[in-house]
Amino acid sequence: MDDTGHVPWMERCLDLARKGAGAVSPNPMVGAVLVAPDGTVLGEGAHRTYGGPHAEARALQAAEQQHSPAALRNATLYVNLEPCRHHGKTPPCTDLVVEKGVPRVVVGTVDPFPQAQGRGIRQLRGQGVEVEVGVHEHACRRLNEAFFHHVETGRPLVTLKTAQTLDGRIATRTGDSQWITSEDARTLVHEWRAELDGVFVGRGTAASDDPRLTVRHVDGPQPLRIVLDRTGTLSPDRTLFTDAHASDTVAVMGDDRPRPDYADALTDRGGTLLHTPETDGGHLNLHALLQRLGTDAGRDAEPLQSLLVEAGPGLATALFQQDLVDRFFCFVAPKVLGDGRPVLRDLGITEMDEALTFAEQEWQTVGRDMLLRGYRRAV
Repeated sequence: MDDTGHVPWMERCLDLARKGAGAVSPNPMVGAVLVAPDGTVLGEGAHRTYGGPHAEARALQAAEQQHSPAALRNATLYVNLEPCRHHGKTPPCTDLVVEKGVPRVVVGTVDPFPQAQGRGIRQLRGQGVEVEVGVHEHACRRLNEAFFHHVETGRPLVTLKTAQTLDGRIATRTGDSQWITSEDARTLVHEWRAELDGVFVGRGTAASDDPRLTVRHVDGPQPLRIVLDRTGTLSPDRTLFTDAHASDTVAVMGDDRPRPDYADALTDRGGTLLHTPETDGGHLNLHALLQRLGTDAGRDAEPLQSLLVEAGPGLATALFQQDLVDRFFCFVAPKVLGDGRPVLRDLGITEMDEALTFAEQEWQTVGRDMLLRGYRRAV
């Protein structure tokens, strides 16, 4: 079968893999399909929970329950990411593929994890399994770009989300911003919150909007909530420090700053105070902070691989200036304000050919709004 014939099956793997969004991190999202020579689907599987069975194991188990062992020995296993060969929370998938006698495996992309990096593919080939690699690879890598980015940099993938009017305003001149976008757009943002590991805001947004940063309009897990408060002067009555999800809040302060007034309210509820270095210019060192979030976020917990930043112009500008924006998701509403708060502050750009651009971009209609998904880096 040529690559074109493989693509629909790999797309099915990606559909299955997305079922693990928000539930499998820091593992990647993986789907697997076992297909007979005549195109019959023998079994499907997805990695659905961190520490749970892998997609390949689920697909093989489903096939065994519905078909004879002989059917597996003539089948092709499709999987969007290289099967693992190392022991983690589950046994190696490569051993299982060999044990069940599956003769062919089609892989979307190689796993960049240090204990993988082609070792699973080499093991399968060494055991006589025919392996094809790189089918629909761009889509497979894009699906797990947070996983790839974290493995390669140690930092979470940063998605900056903004919502603006046609004339580039995020609020009126009096600060009113509710609501620029439609309910459809706001629901999509809640889907992103459920899928990504953390939601990140600056002090100005926390002070003026008192956001909840929770998942409400859709079903899904709650993200870790990170608020920047360099001087530790936010009011103790902020929702992030006092609501039922305060245990999911991390307040980030500069090193050597005094204990803030909200410290007891936050830590008594299980929240976290995280200190990070400051720059000579009197700002939080965002590079150092992202590295810490990519380690344990100060909580002796799993690393964060993905962040949704819901920022005002100050933080958004700083992230762009320091080349820390990996994806820019910008809603544009069919409204005009004239005077008002801009999306960004000055980036120091004086010539058009200096403008920030994207390696890839796509436009999408969301309700009455338009959404730009801009990817700063090639996959």
